[in-house]
Amino acid sequence: MSSTRNVSDVSGVTPDGAAWLASAGTYPRSTLSHWGERPGAPVVLPCGVVFDVVSVPAVFGRRMLDRMWEEGPGSGPVAEFRGRMLLFAPPGTAQRLPALLEWEEWGARGARTDGVPPLLCHGAGDAVTIPAPGPADPAEPVGPVPAARWLVAPDTRRPWLPGPEVLLWAAVRAARAAVRISIFPPPDRGANVYDVSRRR
Repeated sequence: MSSTRNVSDVSGVTPDGAAWLASAGTYPRSTLSHWGERPGAPVVLPCGVVFDVVSVPAVFGRRMLDRMWEEGPGSGPVAEFRGRMLLFAPPGTAQRLPALLEWEEWGARGARTDGVPPLLCHGAGDAVTIPAPGPADPAEPVGPVPAARWLVAPDTRRPWLPGPEVLLWAAVRAARAAVRISIFPPPDRGANVYDVSRRR
């Protein structure tokens, strides 16, 4: 399946999207009121009830997003915050995804995915800082790229969220593209290797 969506086009969070985000907190109306007064203010929201968040380094996250939009089903909301990409997923993903990654031997020394960055899973009991739903405050100094921004902003009260299997698929595809993962185990460094092509 192919999609033509360009994830670099940052769209704003709609009122329905802001309501969805605020519903994760204990006091949604207070969060919405805070955003009404300061639409450019980031907010810390709990995970595990409305959404879980998978945090990855920005460059690797971009590769994952490219795979999800070019070859897969697309993504749910995605934010960038201080050099990390936050991929929003259904509640329970933070518990399930680490088990799937372990099965893939993700990041294990000498494994097929050695050297690939760890994926940080935030679920029940965790909280994440998310970008504001509105534009940044013009009074705050901003560099060429804001420290917090939406790459795919929530736009409904029930956005589609990719499950752990989709995120695993995207991570493995991105890793293969980044480090050319072999399907064969790494060679035994202590083994004797003989050049059989010279045999007479």
